[in-house]
Amino acid sequence: MDLGTAFANSLIIALVLVATNLLFCSMVGYAFAKLSFRGKNLAFGLVLVQLAIPAIVVMMPQFVLIARFGMVNTFLGIILPTVVTPLGVFMMRQFISDLPDELIDAARVDGAREFRVFFTIILPLCGPALATLGLITFLGSWNNFLWPAVVAQSEDLYTLPVALNILNGYEGTHYNLLVAGSVVVIAPILFLFVFLQRFFIQGIATTGLK
Repeated sequence: MDLGTAFANSLIIALVLVATNLLFCSMVGYAFAKLSFRGKNLAFGLVLVQLAIPAIVVMMPQFVLIARFGMVNTFLGIILPTVVTPLGVFMMRQFISDLPDELIDAARVDGAREFRVFFTIILPLCGPALATLGLITFLGSWNNFLWPAVVAQSEDLYTLPVALNILNGYEGTHYNLLVAGSVVVIAPILFLFVFLQRFFIQGIATTGLK
């Protein structure tokens, strides 16, 4: 088992998901928090409903869609279902709702369009929420076992949790390798939390999470 490749796969997938969630969840959260459009409350209600649905329930429909688009055993198939998450949208919406409307109104008076308002005013103020969402997304992706195990069907696409699980039953149990692999899995999470704990705690306190 090539654990180096598995580590690289996990890192690539986690970083891509962090980047997409930070961008898209904050954009959707901004729309729900500060823009007015028809069906806004209904759409946000559907986001909240998704928070109550266990991931295992939607896994089979997701896999059917991935298979029909020919993305089984590809990085895209592993990444695509979680490029935007309901939790991320909810977090960013809660945080952006507390930002003063006067800043946005002043920018619009100066002639700034919505994308400029979002990227130059809203996004720089969302540091704590973005740090919290990034850490949660990285943690969920890094530890995700079931979905990569279903979609990845060749060793060169295995993530670290999948590789360690296969290694556990390969020619007996090698406890020294499993413990070493577990340390490798845990180390990046501990590293991120140590450096981002101040933003993480502030983000939890300001986004309404319990």
